Amino acid sequence: MQLRYNYLLEPILGQRQALARTFGCVRVVFNDGLRAREDAHRAGLPYLSDGELSRRLTVAKGTLSGRGLARCPRSCSSSRWPTGTVPTPTTSWT
Repeated sequence: MQLRYNYLLEPILGQRQALARTFGCVRVVFNDGLRAREDAHRAGLPYLSDGELSRRLTVAKGTLSGRGLARCPRSCSSSRWPTGTVPTPTTSWT
């Protein structure tokens, strides 16, 4: 028996804004990490570990100019959604 699930998200305005902010922050963090690893590679330095990138992110979030990273949410948990508006998946059995 094979099951297939279809999920449809229809966020309201506040949720769309939270998702846009979160994914924007994710893009900035990913690009900064990629740039740091590429710079280290070009300089002949060893590969930067995930722990080292995390340490650098923590330092960047502490600076005033941290490219807006201080406003980034800690996670995309359901506590970020307004009360009673957590999207629920729709299931399709096909």
